[in-house]
Amino acid sequence: MANNVLWLQITESRVMANLFVKRQVSYLGPYGLGLTGFDNLGVGKMGSSVSTAPDGSEFILPDRDEEEMDFARIQELVTEAKERGDEIVVVMGMGFVGIVMAAIVADVPGKFVIGCQRPSVRSYWKVPILNTGVSPLEAEDPEVAELIHRTVNEKKSFTATFNSDCLKLADCIIVDVQCDYIKNELGNVRNGSADVKALEATMRTIGEKKPAHALTLIETTVAPGTTEYVAWPILKKSFKQRGIESEPLLAHSFERVMPGREYVSSIRDFWRVCSGVNEESREKVTKFLHEVLNTDEFPLTVMDRPIESETTKIMENSYRATLLAYMDEWSTFAERNGVDLKKVINAIKMRPTHSNMIFPGPGIGGYCLPKDGGLGYWSYGNILGFNDDIFKITPLAIDINDTRSLHAAEIARDSLRNMGKTVGGAEILVCGASYRQDVGDTRYSGSELVVRKLTEMGGLVSVHDPYVKSWSEFEDQDTDAHGKKQFFRNQDGLSKLEVSSDLPMSLQGVDAVVLAVPHSEYLDLDPEVMVNLVGGPFALVDCFCILEDDVIRRYIELGCEVKGLGRGHIKRIKDSVKKDNS
Repeated sequence: MANNVLWLQITESRVMANLFVKRQVSYLGPYGLGLTGFDNLGVGKMGSSVSTAPDGSEFILPDRDEEEMDFARIQELVTEAKERGDEIVVVMGMGFVGIVMAAIVADVPGKFVIGCQRPSVRSYWKVPILNTGVSPLEAEDPEVAELIHRTVNEKKSFTATFNSDCLKLADCIIVDVQCDYIKNELGNVRNGSADVKALEATMRTIGEKKPAHALTLIETTVAPGTTEYVAWPILKKSFKQRGIESEPLLAHSFERVMPGREYVSSIRDFWRVCSGVNEESREKVTKFLHEVLNTDEFPLTVMDRPIESETTKIMENSYRATLLAYMDEWSTFAERNGVDLKKVINAIKMRPTHSNMIFPGPGIGGYCLPKDGGLGYWSYGNILGFNDDIFKITPLAIDINDTRSLHAAEIARDSLRNMGKTVGGAEILVCGASYRQDVGDTRYSGSELVVRKLTEMGGLVSVHDPYVKSWSEFEDQDTDAHGKKQFFRNQDGLSKLEVSSDLPMSLQGVDAVVLAVPHSEYLDLDPEVMVNLVGGPFALVDCFCILEDDVIRRYIELGCEVKGLGRGHIKRIKDSVKKDNS
């Protein structure tokens, strides 16, 4: 019953958020947030720019008067919070990590949290949505929505703003601003660079406005040396210009967030590493993390210097990425020599020391593993100032992982060829758009390159995913200068690519199906049902060792052509079926 009530409350809040853009008068939302409505054409007063939410809701970017109004609102809330004895925490950046981290902190007694998101066309919509108690994130973990609803609407310990003057009121500032690695060439990480402009701009703003006593905690994954050699000098310069004699308090503590059904827990109930630029910073960040995270069950590791905690994050993700890249060559070996890599991996995992070995699928995705090694490689020369090249394995691993998806497209091509068809003009359904099973996150998804390569070869590609409603990497490809469109030809039409949630409808009449992600929905597909839905035999590509041998055999008996990454034994099954039929 409680869940039903919560759902109704959240639904009502989302409706109210949408009402902001349906009225030509100001609407006072939670905490008195003043929002100006739109006319029927969606044009704000005086032709203001518009920020559009994923559901189509539109919000006018605030003007100077609204900035002043909102800061007055924040000041009043902070005054009330301080009277209660609350610590004021500002979280800079309402993205995948920042929103959830802010809500986790706000759920702790004695903390009042202000989530700050700059008023850009791309992201401003998050502010009014958050202030209704609705999560801007589409998360598989129901605790995300519950946590935000509870802290905004019930505890009233979490509010969002677009005015960075809120920094003036902070006791602690958490920085969750993205630090990307820009790759200028597919499969060549060395020809790339870290994009630290947003982080640098954020640190300058913090330095200009934060109180001397406030701790700044960088939670973003950054290149080793960033905290001490990039962020700290910016803060020290700002303090000097402001006449503040004390050293800025600055710390680093990376998150290990894992999107999925345990999203909140992966931030709150997981091992953390932290460090500070000086003793007082280390003491403050240690105290803060003990207060807001479950450090009793998941002990905190305190390092001597930020470069050590930064290196910890980069190295642990590079280690994982390297293991997955290592599997690529053995996957090819298996395909060419009649070996089923799935059986090999399962046999190896029986040994306790190798129990975490996994199959890489069509490349690795998510926001961290594809780029973090590049941050380490780049920092060695560009932050730390070394001219020699000590990195051999890490860049190679990234390059292998970045291009593995292309092989999946090649296998799809070969499968169609074996059925007497060509990729050109073939209708191909890619099942799975996200970067891992049972989540809706498409960042650095291996499926993206599968779609792009098949399209480059003339394939008519459609996509199904039960968790993904829209695929921003394609929708934004014409405005994203650093997107992967630049690496392929024949990509113009993909900006209109839609992701279907109706598998039976998606299957009708296709020539090939690529199982690109092992979503639960794909694990027990019945061959007879699949062939009936398609309307006849089709080419089937298994990118994640999803299919068991008996299922593969049945597809072949029904006339389908089956191939898979690392599944070299399929030829034996095919030969066995031919023998039985002769």
